[in-house]
Amino acid sequence: MAKWVEIRKGADFQAIGRRFGISPFTARLIRNKEITGEEEIEQYLHGGIQDLHPASLMKGIPEAVKLLKKKIQENVPIRIIGDYDIDGVCATYILLQGFQKAGARVDTDIPDRKKDGYGLNRELIRRAYEAGVDTIVTCDNGIAAPAEVAFAKEMGMTVIVTDHHELQEVVPDADVIINPRQPDCPYPYKKLCGASVAWKLVQALWEDLLLLQDMLYEDLLMFAAFATVGDVMDLTKENRILVKEGLKCLRRTAHPGMSALIEVNGLDREQLLAYHIGFVLGPCINASGRLDTAKRALDLLNTTDWDEAKEKAAELKTFNDERKALTERGVKEAVDQIEGSDLMKDRVLVIYLPDCHESLAGIIAGRIRERYYRPVFVLTKGEEAVKGSGRSIEAYSMFQEMSGCRELFLKYGGHPMAAGLSIAEENVPEFRRRINAACTLTKADLTEVIRIDLALPFSCVSESLIEELALLEPFGKGNTKPVFAARDVQILEAKVLGKNQNVLRMKLVDESQTVQEGIYFNSCMQEVLADLQGKPKIHILYYPEVHEYRGRRSLQLRVVNYC
Repeated sequence: MAKWVEIRKGADFQAIGRRFGISPFTARLIRNKEITGEEEIEQYLHGGIQDLHPASLMKGIPEAVKLLKKKIQENVPIRIIGDYDIDGVCATYILLQGFQKAGARVDTDIPDRKKDGYGLNRELIRRAYEAGVDTIVTCDNGIAAPAEVAFAKEMGMTVIVTDHHELQEVVPDADVIINPRQPDCPYPYKKLCGASVAWKLVQALWEDLLLLQDMLYEDLLMFAAFATVGDVMDLTKENRILVKEGLKCLRRTAHPGMSALIEVNGLDREQLLAYHIGFVLGPCINASGRLDTAKRALDLLNTTDWDEAKEKAAELKTFNDERKALTERGVKEAVDQIEGSDLMKDRVLVIYLPDCHESLAGIIAGRIRERYYRPVFVLTKGEEAVKGSGRSIEAYSMFQEMSGCRELFLKYGGHPMAAGLSIAEENVPEFRRRINAACTLTKADLTEVIRIDLALPFSCVSESLIEELALLEPFGKGNTKPVFAARDVQILEAKVLGKNQNVLRMKLVDESQTVQEGIYFNSCMQEVLADLQGKPKIHILYYPEVHEYRGRRSLQLRVVNYC
């Protein structure tokens, strides 16, 4: 059971409201996000391109620009090697477009998830060498591949690593490394995704070559923003500006691939939010890398023909629909395994699903984490080794804890909140034992804390309130939607909807005797219904929104939790 805690931050909300032309209500919500000081509030509300830090501040970028200019002048083959997820695909596209416009002789390669695994490997390097490639530029990978970089150097190739993942003990001996997480990197903001790091490199290269930057701040910025949301980066400071500006570009874009993806998913481009990137468009880009090859997604971004773009976008949507069905199956199998064994006693869940598609491990881990609020590793059987993905909780640094048993892994990497690994099958039980033996999580750590912004009676919900809340967009990790509470709510009507019977539409009335429509999503709806039937009244946490259906607008409350 989650613990509800009301945020109680003090400030002169009236004065803040007058200073920034907002209501005291909105001022309170901003203060609840620990945003204080006039400069910080100003950037939160009105930050734009002009507030981004100069690309040249990032360690390695000036050296990389100098080296790339030399390679372009020599007309030697350059190969961009990306990754098979949304961040890697977008980073690859950004570098390809950026280098081509700079006059480079350049192509791309993206690893196959099943055949090649994550990131730079010897097969990718051999392919590059056999193709006569002089220079490899990685994006969204490379920082965890010292042996592979050394192999490329032995083959006589130049290597530029651009990445954003945590550094491991051994750093690759590349010609240049660009990664804001380097401890001596002076770049002020460390939480950029791989595509944003790539965008910064292109920006510096174009500035040096005196190229017009219209495309940089339209299509290329759009893909940096797209990857920021899709890779679940914190939407704070510079990331928030990138996404806010990138969404403007997305709503007006003429880019064939992205326009087609918006169309096949039936979205109104004028209403596009970060939510649609994270839960509709982004998963389509990811799905090709999960179930087939990420090169399909890159092909969509590269196509200039509208009919071809629609065909490729429809393919990606089909892959995503298939991915959803396989995910539901995997989640059910994981839950059955947990609740039918002694796994329930573990503070860190290590779940082995040998027959599950390896590309779904991270999604399933995320769903299991949400259900049990524990760090979760989901492992699957690959062709040569067991592969897995982990998803964590706030109190548990997954990458750090994995480093304590690094000798068990064939390969590993990631962030505090997410990680990937490969491991010999015989080491799986020992991994489960060691990772739990080292775990120091307390009962309090394993209790999810939901922070409530304030109690808000239904009578206060209006379209004008919802318009005001839009000032806080874009929402996502690090800038979550405000959460409001209502006590003693009675359910007047309830109906289960949806293909997977995972949607509950309700008619609710609160203490103010105001009736509102409510909607609640849960993959275990039968359990929810059985629980609700035993409660004459409930307390709910919710977020108000406008529901549009067939031209009709109505208010609804998206219920996020209840007790």
